Amino acid sequence: MSLRINETAPDFTAETTQGTINFHEWIGDGWAVLFSHPKNFTPVCTTELGAMAGIEGEFRKRGVKIIGISVDPVDSHAKWKNDIKVATGFDVEYPLIGDRDLKVAKLYDMLPAGAGDTSEGRTPADNATVRSVYVIGPDKKIKLILTYPMTTGRNFNEILRAIDSIQLTAKHQVATPANWKQGEDVIITAAVSNEDAIQRFGSFDTVLPYLRKTKQPTA
Repeated sequence: MSLRINETAPDFTAETTQGTINFHEWIGDGWAVLFSHPKNFTPVCTTELGAMAGIEGEFRKRGVKIIGISVDPVDSHAKWKNDIKVATGFDVEYPLIGDRDLKVAKLYDMLPAGAGDTSEGRTPADNATVRSVYVIGPDKKIKLILTYPMTTGRNFNEILRAIDSIQLTAKHQVATPANWKQGEDVIITAAVSNEDAIQRFGSFDTVLPYLRKTKQPTA
């Protein structure tokens, strides 16, 4: 099973550091970020979980819940959270999924079906592909997938930037250009005629016949 953008995020029931959850029910009518880790007590992931805890409020302001997953059991997660606090200064208050049987990792195509059915005895290198980020919308559709190598820490400010774009473009018929940040000019999509663009956005600049820019909508 290969997951793609705009497909429904697979639902599952799992144990977490905050009890048993059904994923779609846990998401509710808001947005969610699921980010995965190949093993507990690994250095890069330790910094990532702490970094995410430090900016959890930024996700909350955007109506986004965050949840982590590692292919180790929940009781191991509880011990890891202490190390994360020591290393980064932040308490991990969002839930962490325990995936000791690798079911969620396989469901999200992060591990092959033949990877076995237990996390015991597996090294971080065995689970190297469990390094993905999924942004999921209120419709339970996957909006973004990013996968990182184990040696490259994730940039969660970039994920916030992408969420800003995804949420904006879900509401208005616009797209965002390269390196766009909140408040900068946006691109009017091809589905909007010039006449309709004037009514919607007031004015726009035609850079190329197929590239029209306007101020970011605020309503």
